[in-house]
Amino acid sequence: MANHVYKQVELVGSSTTSSDDAIQRAIQRASQTLRNVEWFEVTSVRGHIENGKIAHWQVCLKVGMRIEDPGE
Repeated sequence: MANHVYKQVELVGSSTTSSDDAIQRAIQRASQTLRNVEWFEVTSVRGHIENGKIAHWQVCLKVGMRIEDPGE
């Protein structure tokens, strides 16, 4: 990793399957519209419970995008 500069955004991924799936969905979707997505950090995990079972996962994450150098 050289002398890069990053922009950071916060996302919330959701899934009825798992917390890992929620993370994958958030990163996949962000990568469709954002360039140079290079890292993520999970900041919190929460969920919705129905009838004593997990019905929905929500994962909050920070995603880092490398800012392009003017010469790139």
